[in-house]
Amino acid sequence: MAFLGARARCSAAAAAKVAQRRRLAEDARGPPSPPGSQRAVLYVHWPYCEKRCSYCNFNKYIPRGVDEAAVRRCLVTEAQTLLRLSGVRRVESVFFGGGTPSLASPHTVAAVLEAVAQATHLPADSEVTLEANPTSAPGSRLAAFKAAGVNRLSVGLQSLDDTELQLLGRTHSASDALQTLAEARRLFPGRVSVDLMLGLPAQQVGPWLGQLRELLRHCDDHVSLYQLSLERGTALFTQVQQGTLPAPDPELAAEMYQEGRAVLREAGFRQYEVSNFARNGALSTHNWTYWQCGQYLGVGPGAHGRFVPQGAGSHTREARIQTLEPDNWMKEVMLFGHGTRKRVPLGELELLEEVLAMGLRTDVGITHQHWQQFEPPLTLWDVFGTSREVKMLLEQGLLLLDHRGLRCSWEGLAVLDSLLLDLLSQLQDTWWQRTPSPGPGG
Repeated sequence: MAFLGARARCSAAAAAKVAQRRRLAEDARGPPSPPGSQRAVLYVHWPYCEKRCSYCNFNKYIPRGVDEAAVRRCLVTEAQTLLRLSGVRRVESVFFGGGTPSLASPHTVAAVLEAVAQATHLPADSEVTLEANPTSAPGSRLAAFKAAGVNRLSVGLQSLDDTELQLLGRTHSASDALQTLAEARRLFPGRVSVDLMLGLPAQQVGPWLGQLRELLRHCDDHVSLYQLSLERGTALFTQVQQGTLPAPDPELAAEMYQEGRAVLREAGFRQYEVSNFARNGALSTHNWTYWQCGQYLGVGPGAHGRFVPQGAGSHTREARIQTLEPDNWMKEVMLFGHGTRKRVPLGELELLEEVLAMGLRTDVGITHQHWQQFEPPLTLWDVFGTSREVKMLLEQGLLLLDHRGLRCSWEGLAVLDSLLLDLLSQLQDTWWQRTPSPGPGG
């Protein structure tokens, strides 16, 4: 059929079943899931787009036609299979990403949520996020996604400058973006996130800050700031390489980031992660699970997951990658129930490296209690308490190590990548020495 054909409407019966199952759930929320927990979050990848943006190297495809019913069946089957293999009993959140999942029919979203609710416990207040592009999400379609079970939107706005949007290969205008944002806020008040990019070729600090301030007049309670990354194989990368576009200025991008985060802080936003800002408690609980190294299942072509297969023991978490190409992925799902192409067992040190690298992206950092959930043979004090390099970072005011745990300061979050080199090296060195020493709180 033509690309998703006419607007498909969600199945009222399916959506009602999802809502009914979720209303019956208890409201209790627990801490992030440790390695062998029966809790997890679910990521669902919709791989199709109307066109490829000039900066994008994600796993996405521009098809002539999509058999959405077949894709839907495979998404449902793979979700059921991975939930069974993982032994997960409770799904805390579901995130539909892509690609452009707002091109899928609301019926596909409802079918996946129904399958999850049948296979495991999906609490009534679980966060269900859908990524949406302004041109594929008019108000009537957003309302249908809400009826299907979506309760949070992530809008790919990217810029409020039409020239920049054309440079990025976006299909919407700034006016389209603001109109979609207004519709989204009407339907999902307090639960709409917007993305804004910085560090584009020839972009200047003043005009970009003007965009951010304009956005603050229209946005909800969650903003993500992303610096452009020139990826090999993209149109922008080629244009910069050939000299038809100037290379982005990293110093200007750093200034935009610093000024932008200050503007957001003044507007009442908490920078709870390197790129993410929320006010009124509107942080993404799904993404928070990633940064806390909780378990997550990846469903769909090219999706990634991290979970402990049932019966594998409490310490053998696996990294899983699903087959990239949609047609091959569907063939494997129909044959085997899932399209996992690669499974990599994660050792104790690899897991702790993830806990360190992901946890320090947040303003909370890594508490002693959280670190101990992963049952390391060394405490945070053992690893970092006597390090000369860490002591220097503490004295510079970039890092904090105290009774709460290890975390970056406001200044440290802005230079996290450079801090991680020393911290990961310290973890690795101490791990191989394995000589725990007593320390405060150790």
